[in-house]
Amino acid sequence: MRKLLTMLLVLMMALSMVQAAGAEAAQEIVYALANEPDGIDPSVTNNSFASNILVNAFEGLVTYDTATGALIPGEAESYEISEDGLVYTFILRDGLKWSDGSDHTAQDYAYTIKRILTPATTAKYVNLVTDYVVGAQEYYDGVTDDFDTVGFKALDDKTIQITLKDNASHFIDILTMFTFSPVQAATVEANGDQWTNKAETYVTNGPFRVTELNMGESVVMEKNPHYYGADGVKLEKITFRYISDLGTSLMAYENGELHGMNTIPSSDYARLKAEDAGVVVSPSYGTVFYDINNAKAPFDNPLVRKALNLAVDRIAIIEDVVQTDAVPAFSYISPGYVVDDEDFVDGRDNFELSEEADPEAAQAALAEAGYPGGEGFPVLELSYYTNETVKKVVEAMAEMFETNLGITVNISNADWAIFYEDVRAGKYDVAAMGWSGDYLHPMTFMPLLKTGDESNNVFYSNPEYDALVEKGSVMTDAKAAMEVFREAEALACNEYPVLPLYYKSNMMLMHDNVAGYYVDPTNQMYLRNAYVVE
Repeated sequence: MRKLLTMLLVLMMALSMVQAAGAEAAQEIVYALANEPDGIDPSVTNNSFASNILVNAFEGLVTYDTATGALIPGEAESYEISEDGLVYTFILRDGLKWSDGSDHTAQDYAYTIKRILTPATTAKYVNLVTDYVVGAQEYYDGVTDDFDTVGFKALDDKTIQITLKDNASHFIDILTMFTFSPVQAATVEANGDQWTNKAETYVTNGPFRVTELNMGESVVMEKNPHYYGADGVKLEKITFRYISDLGTSLMAYENGELHGMNTIPSSDYARLKAEDAGVVVSPSYGTVFYDINNAKAPFDNPLVRKALNLAVDRIAIIEDVVQTDAVPAFSYISPGYVVDDEDFVDGRDNFELSEEADPEAAQAALAEAGYPGGEGFPVLELSYYTNETVKKVVEAMAEMFETNLGITVNISNADWAIFYEDVRAGKYDVAAMGWSGDYLHPMTFMPLLKTGDESNNVFYSNPEYDALVEKGSVMTDAKAAMEVFREAEALACNEYPVLPLYYKSNMMLMHDNVAGYYVDPTNQMYLRNAYVVE
């Protein structure tokens, strides 16, 4: 009997060891993205749909601590800022490599900036270089073809020096953006703008490298063994699947086929939250708003834009349509920027807007604009990109416009890439949009309304606004600068260049067996320290 018990004990221990070994979680995750980005060239795109791919495939001079959210050195081992705030000097880490194993040096950063400043590249965030770096605007405009005049230099293989036109305390935060991640000259020069179309030519420098690019379906990434911090990267594989139908995504998530998804169907939010099904809500620095084409009649009339703003019931959209936890928005600039315990939005005017619609005031504004009762007003084209939640919002807004203004609304939609191309070209009336801050400072919103800026898709123009933005951007006193930005915001919002709906929260689904990831206030998910637990 003792022998039998001993044998059973040994067998049980062996079985438990086998089960434990079998239970060790595979370090792979599958995550659904609701929209396919318009491109994954970090020097070109400004598309937030690309961000989750880019921040895990590339890394710049500085990045974020995934535990605390604090700004920390990235590829730069250290950096110094001169006393006058104009010169930034970065020292790169030893032995940096590209994902193909080749050497990676400071010259790669200089090449990247030169490429961004080449108009043919069509870099959508070029203003982040031209607005700040000495000589950058002149080089971009063709005033000079000598890149040595630009204040972005590789002093040697490990040293980068950036010289600014004026002091800008938030510039270090701007450098966290994927725009400033380096790209490899060899693959770009050999493949042109097609270098991002194949996994074998998509050379990166971040914690993960791309192994599959399946157009319209997915991007597959694996741990990059040449990343300087590879020893700390636990995930071996990430699959980003493009699933535009949220019902399909949710079914896959609840069946265990997905570890997470970046968009929650509005009609299921309350249920999923009550069931503790992996709803993750994190602070966001962003606003959901609709672009109004300020360059197109009759929307070039501020009274028409005011009427549209007054006709919308924001609280109904939040509670009945989106069914989410959100705050109604009366401006394009989100809460979240704090100086001396004072938020940018504290004491802000509501610009005659309220949570609910004001049909009487809306009709009065439209009548003053020359369209009493909606008479003579052209059919309004309300455009949106393919997304279940946005579709519901658009349908609700269309009904509000027709009921509260007496106008006719036509709804149209397209996949993101086509939709966004039309918006940028001004081929729209009112279009679904929004903005998540690229860094935690009001300047991330200001270019949206600055004359001629790449990000100004509403074609609003006010020289007084432009002057205030330029003034605030170089001020060293953060509190005084905030007041200047508040003045600029008020000036613009009283002309209703956009139609704000609500301030964002970052909401996603992630099963609780995934840990160590970090979602920053701009809704970018960093996975370099993520891992799967059983």
